[in-house]
Amino acid sequence: MANMEAPERLALIRENLIEILNPEIIEKIVAEGGHPKIYWGTATTGRPHCGYFVPAIKIAQLLAAGCDMTILLADIHGFLDNLKAPLELVAHRVSFYRLVILAILQAVGVPTEKLRFVQGSSYQKSPEYVMDVYKLSSLISEHDAKRAGAEIVKQTDNAPLSGLLYPILQVLDEQYLDVDAQFGGLDQRKLFVAAKEWLPKIGYRERAHLMNPLVPGLKGSKMSSSDEDSKIDLLDSPEAVAKKIRKAVAAPKVVEGNGLLAFVEYVLLPASALRGNQGFHVDRERDGLEPLVYTTIAQVHEDYKNDVLSPQLLKGAVTKALNDLLAPIQAAYQASSEWQEIALKAYPPPPKKEKKVKNKGTRHPGAKEE
Repeated sequence: MANMEAPERLALIRENLIEILNPEIIEKIVAEGGHPKIYWGTATTGRPHCGYFVPAIKIAQLLAAGCDMTILLADIHGFLDNLKAPLELVAHRVSFYRLVILAILQAVGVPTEKLRFVQGSSYQKSPEYVMDVYKLSSLISEHDAKRAGAEIVKQTDNAPLSGLLYPILQVLDEQYLDVDAQFGGLDQRKLFVAAKEWLPKIGYRERAHLMNPLVPGLKGSKMSSSDEDSKIDLLDSPEAVAKKIRKAVAAPKVVEGNGLLAFVEYVLLPASALRGNQGFHVDRERDGLEPLVYTTIAQVHEDYKNDVLSPQLLKGAVTKALNDLLAPIQAAYQASSEWQEIALKAYPPPPKKEKKVKNKGTRHPGAKEE
């Protein structure tokens, strides 16, 4: 960041974002040579997968642009969202998420001195915070709370009241984490708009909001922890990664809804730039051709549309690049007995079902005579 001028810093902050609300807040801080304070929150629920590379790479870019980054490990949020995080597992999952996110950032070589982790329950149970929850609860209608959380809180018939509290907590986090902006996915836009409206109601200032687009998973829909076929675990073996990518949806010449192309755009290309060796390499040695090297997603899209870059070539190149990214993360995991122990506690294997002994009765063939 020391060698970056303000326009270069702003360009890196804006890269791959689909929208910024109140951008002038960030622009003013950068123009004055300051460090925007930004936070990204994640509910510590399901096991993190390769979809987490998308926000993690953006966080790495924000750090490289000289922003002070806070990562909120939102344990109470996970509990409120339809009990996705059982209380007895929450503390272990917080530790697991912290180790995973640090490992991802270290894998792309970004210094993390300006990164801090905060556990939600460390301040969300304070009298001041709880009083502000009560204040907003008295000012916000049930309809507005549901609308704000529509894209991020699980909607069910006869849903628990906790789902209405979830957006109120996330709005208040901006104040209590003392940040200038919040970063998140486009699915949080309704909540970000609510934050702009709700915080001034109790005397707090508006923040900026940075949004990245939602990236399709391997099956074309959102990558989800609950769908084994749509996600790649960060600790999957190279063989498992190759197998899942071979099965990924990638229609020839079709760019829209292609999760592999989106992964190249939002993870592999920016990750290579952060590591100082920008480029997405496609090996064609088997066909006796020179490799393809891309530095922009526009070049990738153009060749894919024209079938210069076929689905088979794309899948092979993504497999290699992703396994290269995962290698240092998996090495760190294998070298840490603490991390392995935490993983077992955070995501214990399901109990084995006891095999039922079928009662064949006393007159079946082979039964012993009394």
